[in-house]
Amino acid sequence: MTQQPPPAGEPGHPARPDHPDGAARPDIPDRVSETYGDHDLSTAPAFAGGFINFGYWAWLPEAADRPLTEDDRIRSEQDLYRLVLDTFDRPRGRTALEVGCGRGLGCALALKEFGLGSVIGLDAHPDQIARAREANAELLHAGPSGTAAGRLDFVLGPAQQMPLPDGSVDFVYSVEAAQHFRDLAGFAREAARVLRPDGQFALATFFARIKEAVPVLPELLPPYADGLDVPHLVDDVAATLSAAGLRSVEVTPVGEGVWESYDRYMAERPELRDKWPRHYLAAYQTGLLDYYLITAAAPAGAAPAATDP
Repeated sequence: MTQQPPPAGEPGHPARPDHPDGAARPDIPDRVSETYGDHDLSTAPAFAGGFINFGYWAWLPEAADRPLTEDDRIRSEQDLYRLVLDTFDRPRGRTALEVGCGRGLGCALALKEFGLGSVIGLDAHPDQIARAREANAELLHAGPSGTAAGRLDFVLGPAQQMPLPDGSVDFVYSVEAAQHFRDLAGFAREAARVLRPDGQFALATFFARIKEAVPVLPELLPPYADGLDVPHLVDDVAATLSAAGLRSVEVTPVGEGVWESYDRYMAERPELRDKWPRHYLAAYQTGLLDYYLITAAAPAGAAPAATDP
C-alpha cells in the first residue's frame, strides 16, 4: 500500500489543523518555553556560536598551552555534530531529520559538509523555527544545481508527534535535545516510524549514569530542578529505543571529550566562571551523569519510503 503524506499546509510543511504554521502546537513546559523563547539560550555567552551544546573537544591537546578562544568554543559545538553525523553510512544524496534543531546551524553543517540530499530540522518551539529560517535563509530557496540551496527545510512539531510521513527519511539524529523530552517513548516510536528500512538513528546528549543520580541531580543542577531537563537514566533510554523497535542500540560514553574542556572554557572567563554550568563537571566526576553517543538501526520491516501511486 502506498504511504500517502499528510495534506500540505505551508509549502514544504505537512498540515496540522491545530496550528496555523502547519504543525502540531506542542505542549511545551514553561521553563523550556522561556529558555528557547524570550530568553533565547543561543545568545548566552556559554553557548557562543548559537549551536546550544556543550561541545566535543577531542582535539583540545593542540590548545593546551594557550587560552581557549570563542572560535575554539564554536569548533567544539560543530565537532559534536560531526561526531554524530560521522556515524551514518553513505549519507551523500540522502535525507536526514534533526529533532530539536534549534537555530538550524547543525542542519546547515550537515547539508554542507556531509553531502546530504536534503535536511529537515524539527523543533517544538515556534521561536526556534523562526530563528532557524532567518539564520539559514540563503539555504531555504532554490539555487543553482549542485548547491546546498533549496535542500533545507524547518518544520514546527514535537518530537513525540513528528509531522512527517512514515518511512520518509534515511537518518534521524538529535544533538543535546533529548534531555528535555518528557515523552522519550513517543520520540523513540516516532523516530522508528519515519525511518526508511535501511535508516540509521543517532543521539548525543547527557543522561544520568546510575539510578541513584535521579533524585540527586536536581539538587546539584538548576535545569533539573526547574523543569528544563529530565534526569533520564541512560539504561532506560537505551531500553526505550529498543522497545520502539530500533535495532542494534549502542551506547558510547563520550564525556571525556566534553566536560573537562567545557569547564576549562568557562573557568577562563570571569563572566562565566561562577555560573551553574560548571556543576556538570562535578556531576560527571562523581559518576552521576555522563555524555553519551547512542546509535541504532531502523526497525526490521520499517515502513517503506513514500512513493507516488
